[in-house]
Amino acid sequence: MKPFLGYLQVECGLSANTMDAYGRDVRYLLESFATKGAHTLSRVTPRHVVEHMQNLHSKRGLAGESVVRHLASVRIFFRWAIATDRMDTDPSDILERPSRWRRLPDVLSPSQTKRLLAVPSEVDLYGGDGSLRLRDAAMLELMYASGLRASEVCSIDLRDLADTLGVIRITGKGGRQRLVPMGVPAREAVTAYINDARPKLAARNMTGNQRLLLSVRGRALTRIAVWQIVDRNANAAGLRVHPHMLRHSFATHLLGGGADLRVVQEMLGHSDIATTQIYTHVDRTQIKAMHKKFHPRG
Repeated sequence: MKPFLGYLQVECGLSANTMDAYGRDVRYLLESFATKGAHTLSRVTPRHVVEHMQNLHSKRGLAGESVVRHLASVRIFFRWAIATDRMDTDPSDILERPSRWRRLPDVLSPSQTKRLLAVPSEVDLYGGDGSLRLRDAAMLELMYASGLRASEVCSIDLRDLADTLGVIRITGKGGRQRLVPMGVPAREAVTAYINDARPKLAARNMTGNQRLLLSVRGRALTRIAVWQIVDRNANAAGLRVHPHMLRHSFATHLLGGGADLRVVQEMLGHSDIATTQIYTHVDRTQIKAMHKKFHPRG
C-alpha cells in the first residue's frame, strides 16, 4: 500500500485528504477480493471488480457520489498496478464511466449568513475570552469572503496575508496556490484578531507558530477544530452549518450577483469548470422557487 500512496502523492500530486480517501477505498477493495479468494492481484478478474462495485451500493448503501469516488480509486489503483508490472491487464476496463451524479449543495441565504457572522460579536461562547471571539470572527469572515475549505483556512500562515492588496494566498488541493480577495469585513476582522487577540493566544505556546489562526492553547487549528468552531457558532445562531456550506454560499452568492463563472472557478481553485457549474444549478433552483412563489400563474 505504501508504494501506491507514494504514487498518489508524487506522480498524481493529490492532497493528503484525497490520498487518505483513496487509500481507504483500495484497502476495502483488496479485502473484498480476499473474501472471494483473490488474495493476489494476479487472481483478480473483471467479475471480482464488478461485484465489488455493485456491493458498494446494495450492501454498504453508499450514495452515488461515494460510489463514483470509489470508481476513481479503483481505476487509479489498477493503472498503477499495470504501470509497475504488478498486473498485465486492467480488470476495471469493463466498468462503465457514468457521468457524475451531483447532489445540490446546502447553501445559506444571505440573511442566514449575516446571522452566523454576527455571532462572535453578539454572543459570548467562551466565558469572557475575547481573544477566541475575535478569532472566530476572523475565521468565519475569511471562510465566507474567500470561499475557503476547512483544510485551507487552518493552513494559512501570517505571510500568506497581503493586506495592502486585500488578498490572501491559499494553498489548496494538490499544493496548488491561488490568490483570493478578502473583502472589507474579512480584512477588518483579521486585522482586529492579529492586533488584539493573536499575540495573547501565541503567548500560551512559545513555539513561534506562524499559522494565522490559533487554538486556546496557542496551537495551529486543525480541520476538526474548524468544524467544531463553525458548529458552535451556528448553534448559537439557530442554524445547522458545516464548514463547506460557507464555501458553497460564497460561490452561489457571487454567481447570483452576476459574477463570471470563470472568475468564481479561479477563486474556488477548481481545476475543472464543470465542478463550479453546479452552483449555477443552485441559482436556477432558487429562481424557480421565486417564480413559483411570486408569479400569478406560478
